[in-house]
Parts: sequence; C-alpha cells; structure tokens
Amino acid sequence: MAKDRKPATGTGRSAGKGGSAGRGGSSASGGRNRPSANVVSPQRPWGLIAAALAVVVFAAAVITYAVVQVNKSKENDVESIDEIDGVQTFDYAAGQDHVTTEVDYTEDPPVGGPHDGNWADCTGTVYDVDIRHENAVHGLEHGAVWITYNPDEVSDDDIATLADLVEGENGRMMSPYAGLDSPISLQSWNHQLKVDSADDIRIEQFADFLTLRTGEFPEPGASCENPAFVASPLVEGDASTPIGESDMPTTPTPSAEPTTTEPAATEPTETSAP
Repeated sequence: MAKDRKPATGTGRSAGKGGSAGRGGSSASGGRNRPSANVVSPQRPWGLIAAALAVVVFAAAVITYAVVQVNKSKENDVESIDEIDGVQTFDYAAGQDHVTTEVDYTEDPPVGGPHDGNWADCTGTVYDVDIRHENAVHGLEHGAVWITYNPDEVSDDDIATLADLVEGENGRMMSPYAGLDSPISLQSWNHQLKVDSADDIRIEQFADFLTLRTGEFPEPGASCENPAFVASPLVEGDASTPIGESDMPTTPTPSAEPTTTEPAATEPTETSAP
C-alpha cells in the first residue's frame, strides 16, 4: 500500500522555485547587492538671497531718506505772503518817476516810489557799502529782494549767514544800511520784514517767496544786471550818476498806508542757518 505523500508547503515551494536557498536569490552568502544611489540634497543659494535682501533694504533706506529730505525742504514753504508773520505791505503802483535828485522816502529802508534811472545790480550781489537808496529801489522795481542790516548790531557770522541766501541768486542783493532801526530788514517792492536775528526762518521764507515773483513787482522780465554798478557802486549820499543801463522815465503814482499781516498764535519758529 502506497504511503501518503505530505502536501507541499509554501516554504517548500518557495525553496524549490528560487527561494533564498535556490538560484540567484539575494542572500548574505550568495546574492549580489545592488549599489546604493548617491542622493544629493538640493542646496539653497543663501548668498544670493542675502545679497537680494541687502539690496532691498538699501533701496528702502534711500527712498525713505529722499522722502524725508523732500518733506524737510518743503516744511518752511509758504503759499501766501500773509503766512509770514510781521510782513508789512504797501501800495506803490507801477509807473514811478525816474529822478536824479535825492528822494525823501516814507519807509526806511524804502520799498517803492520814485527812483534813479540806473538800477543797482541785483544778481545775487553782496555789497559791503550802503548803496544809494534810489538805485536800490529801482532794483526792487525789477523784482529784487534787498536784504539790509545794521552793521552795528550784527556779527560777522550773521553777515555770512545772510550772504549765503544772496550770493548766486539772481533777483537778490544785500548791503549794510546805516541807522537801520532793527538788526535786519528785508525789502521787495511793496513788502518789508524786520527781524532781530539772522537765524530767523522768516528771512528765507520772505526771500524765497518774493524773489522775482510775478505779480508782486511792476516790471517782470526786466534785467537785474548792471556790472558797472557792481564795479563802482554809488553810496548813499552820492549824487545821481549815470552808471550802466537805464530805463525810460515813467509817470509817478502815490503810495498808500502800509498794512501788517496778523501774527500767528505762536511766536515765529527760529532755526539755525545751515
């Protein structure tokens, strides 16, 4: 009688069909190991990122600085002469007479009225003498701002501060003024401002607003150049002398009483000059 056969087991089948002990199986003793792959982790470009951030930060700083400087440069701007405390306004109309005699001006320093036919050079000119007032008024008629100071009441540093506002600025001139009743006085046609300090911010406001400002003086487009007057300026008390160019005489008109702008609720801010 035949003996029963034992059924084949899964283990036996695997062994006979190529298990770990059969052909080509991967075993510690006979199989071949597959070489491990070289895995390279991606490298982030930290240097480029840092450089880009630095550029962004620098650009932001530059823009911020530029905005601050622009705002700072405009913080003292005025849009109307009434915004400058203490300015007196007058009413000398266009058409003042040209004279060769001395004029007894109502205002001191004068801000308008009859004047000499030759104008004082007002192309950013700093005079060291009290220029003849009749010639200076003609410069005002051409749109100039005339800064005057009492030489007995201001220092050399004060004079240098004022000169910085005048030199190289067409439409401005500056001179000492004997007997001036305040340390410093600024004039344009029909406007005057007297201050005690060369650091008063209103000086720059007045000069910036009224220098050659159209509508505020009688002869827009008229020249401020008179190099002959610069070379040999007439001094207050001198007789009228033809020097440089001259305008044609015009018909005189009277002046009106001055008015003064109302002061603000607070005292004018003073800042140190650059």
